[in-house]
Amino acid sequence: MATASADIARARSPGGYSVKPMVALVIVVYFTGGIATVLVDTLVPKLKGLFALTYTEAMLTQFCFFLAYFLVSIPGGMLVARIGYIRSIVVGLLLVASGCLLFAPAAAAGLYPGFLLALFVMAGGITTFQIAANPFIASLGSPQGSHSRLTLALGFNSLGYTIGPLIGAAFILSGNAIAPRNPQTAAPAMLDHYRRAEAHVVQGPFLVIAAVLLVVAAVFWTLRRRDLRPTSTDPNSFKGLSLLRRPRFVMGVVTMFAYVGAEVSVGSILTNYLMLDKTLHVDAPTAGRLAALFWGGAMVGRFIGSLLLTRVRPGVMLCMCALAASLLAVTSVATFGVFAGVAIIGIGLFNSIMFPTIFTLAIEELGEQTAKGSGLICMAVVGGAVVPLATGAVADGWGLSFAPLVPALCYSLIAAYGFLVSRGGDSTRV
Repeated sequence: MATASADIARARSPGGYSVKPMVALVIVVYFTGGIATVLVDTLVPKLKGLFALTYTEAMLTQFCFFLAYFLVSIPGGMLVARIGYIRSIVVGLLLVASGCLLFAPAAAAGLYPGFLLALFVMAGGITTFQIAANPFIASLGSPQGSHSRLTLALGFNSLGYTIGPLIGAAFILSGNAIAPRNPQTAAPAMLDHYRRAEAHVVQGPFLVIAAVLLVVAAVFWTLRRRDLRPTSTDPNSFKGLSLLRRPRFVMGVVTMFAYVGAEVSVGSILTNYLMLDKTLHVDAPTAGRLAALFWGGAMVGRFIGSLLLTRVRPGVMLCMCALAASLLAVTSVATFGVFAGVAIIGIGLFNSIMFPTIFTLAIEELGEQTAKGSGLICMAVVGGAVVPLATGAVADGWGLSFAPLVPALCYSLIAAYGFLVSRGGDSTRV
């Protein structure tokens, strides 16, 4: 961790100014974006009850959110190559703020599709920001320390993930409107009034996030004239398919798909899972607060991991953490009560280093194709749209208590990638 901090402190941009203030701004956005992203998990149980959705239908929130990564990633990478990191970050922040502001009309209308649209726009902005910010952070300092630096920066993202469930429990899950006793037979006017009142509660945290991001975007805009750019400045570089000849990169993309899908699946079912009689049998606000421990574990793990990755080969550490996460998921399914609850919450600790480690392992030695690679990796985040639907289908078909088996399979794939990479080799072979 000290090494990562020192690298950032010493780094200077081509414009001649210290990038330390810039990194601080990026960290603010990582933190705020973490809150916004994890609030989507809080929306799953809220909207499920509000609109009488099945688990599969409720997972459409995650599907629309992470579908944006798939659709926006390639255009986002082209945008970074054309206008540079800082301007791309500004565009991303404005999109995130716009998505957050769309929660107001969605709440006023009390319509589920309105929330899905808001989430899609917000995720498009987060995608654009990450495509620019992830390689930007990784490039500050020595290449050998890129895993550690990105893990350190994403530690603040995890801090936002830790605080987010507490905000969600307080302002989203604790609605005060009186629900109809039987929504299926309730008068349409009464049901509409209830949905509008409860939907109004949802918009508050997102409007605050929009205000913060607009301020940060304004600060970034003042620094646009001293922008940093990827090594390649060719905005049409996405026309080639040369990266598909790099097995390690391609496997990294597939692994990122599996990781994000696993993490989002666990985060999405966590509140409802902890409410089961099989586990902790608590109410929704309590389960929402306990979910903060899942993200808190990821935060602690990232700060510890930032230090360990300066001493342990990233492939080895990725393999060990993924195996531990898979074992915990299976343990949670096979046990009951506190053991089942603690096991699924404990997955967060081992999730901690996976995203930054997979990302930096995949883009190593890409050179002028780094921006292109970053966009393709972010496109793989669509796993957060696909895998949760499979998890929801298992929950609907076999019961929610069996749903963690889906992310367990994903973690097994991640472990295999870490093992193969740990054997050595450059970016053109595993």
